[in-house]
Parts: sequence; C-alpha cells; structure tokens
Amino acid sequence: MAKASNRRAAREDLKRIIEFCRSVEEKGLNPFLVNVDDLIAVIRRYFPNLRDPDDLSLDAEALNRIASVIKLQSEWVKRRASSLYRDPFLIEEKLRSLPLERLSEAFLKAWHPIVELEQITTGSLERALKYWGDLAPLDERWKREGLLETRMETTTREDLIRQGLLRDEAFISEIESLWRELKESVGADGKIEYWDFIGADSYRETVRRAYLTSFLITYGYASLEYNPLEERILLRPNDKPISRMEVQPYSFPISISYERWREWKERRGG
Repeated sequence: MAKASNRRAAREDLKRIIEFCRSVEEKGLNPFLVNVDDLIAVIRRYFPNLRDPDDLSLDAEALNRIASVIKLQSEWVKRRASSLYRDPFLIEEKLRSLPLERLSEAFLKAWHPIVELEQITTGSLERALKYWGDLAPLDERWKREGLLETRMETTTREDLIRQGLLRDEAFISEIESLWRELKESVGADGKIEYWDFIGADSYRETVRRAYLTSFLITYGYASLEYNPLEERILLRPNDKPISRMEVQPYSFPISISYERWREWKERRGG
C-alpha cells in the first residue's frame, strides 16, 4: 500500500514539474522564476524507485522540460548582456557591498544642488554692461559662426587602412599573431581584463588593438565574458578557432573613448 502511495505521489510531482516548466516556456515568463535545483532534487529523490515504463517516461519528460528552462535562462542573460541591461537586484547588491567612503564619493559626484543664492552688486552690473557693450552686433556674430553639422557613422576596415590605423597586409596573419599574444598574456585562470589587453601607450594603438580584438572574437579565436556585478569584461583565448555555426552570436558594444583610455592609463601608472 505504501509503495502504491509513493508511486502516486511521484507521478503527481513529476506532472506538476512538467506543467510548471511548460507554462513558463509557453507564456514567456521570466525563466528565473523556476528554481532548477529544487526541481532536480525532487527528480533525484524519486528516480531510484521508478520501475514502470510510464513513470520513467514522465521522469525523462520532466528532465527535458527543465533543460528547456535552463536554455531560456541562458538566452535571457545573453539578451540583457547585449543591451547592457542592469538588473535592479545586481545594482542593489553592488551598492550594499561598497564601503561607506565609496558611496559618499559617488554621491558627491552625482549631487547637483538645485538651490543657489545670487546677489547683484555694483561691480557685477558694471562687468555685465561692459560685456554687452563690447559684443559685436548679432548679425555680424552669426556671420562668423562656422557651424558644421556631423552625424555618427560606422568605421570599416578600409577606413582604418586609409587613416593608417591598420596596415593593408595579411589581415588573418595579424589576427593570428594577436591570438598568440593573447594566449601568452592570460593569467592562471586563462583570462585577462579586456582593457589590460587592448590598452597601449598611445590612444591610436589602443583603437587598432580593440578593432583587431573584435575580429578575434567574431572569428572564434577568443571569447568575451562579462561580469555584471563587478562590471568586469574579460577575454579568454580559445584553444582553436570556433566556427560561428557552433555558438550563438550576440552583440556587446564597448566604448573605446579617449577619456576611458586616459583613466586606464592613469590607473596603470602611465
């Protein structure tokens, strides 16, 4: 009697797991609502006592549904990484981990008082009158303004060659040379900070290395890893180039601004 009761409980729990995972998948719910470890623990508890083919079939279907949810979780993370999404929970956790001094510094940098006391004096009125009196007429000032409207555009390999940032020779050879350099630069964990690898003494050389590194990743010579909690971008060389058919491609924009390069250089003591 106890054995029949255990079998009935196992079938009901397995069916609930299947229905729960299916509803998450079909309704487009947040896949992280599913606690995968708890579901696996339920399956592990019942599996040694399963003998009937129907029960084993239910067990296999439950595992398959859990695998589908894990795949959805992976895609969810990739989509948010490609759009530079910041999860509120991760932001809260990072704020809690910061010391009070760092929090105070961040607050002071972001603080913009909205109350200001101003007082007009005789001296300030004289300076204002002199300023306006020295100004040329408005029509003359407009004539001297040489405004140039520009728009953002993409940079091609040919543009970089024309500007001297990239040499027009054996492009794949340069990529493979950089790949060997990356392999020699990684630490014991097989990774290196992105900026520590692309950074160079000059901003021009840094841009060139960043451009070549993008092809290392695109052609499967290396992988990019992003830690949203620590805001770290890491490079990991692959043992051999991985075909783009073997991995799911996604976009991860990284700004290589002059200001960011200066910050990196100062931190390195350059």
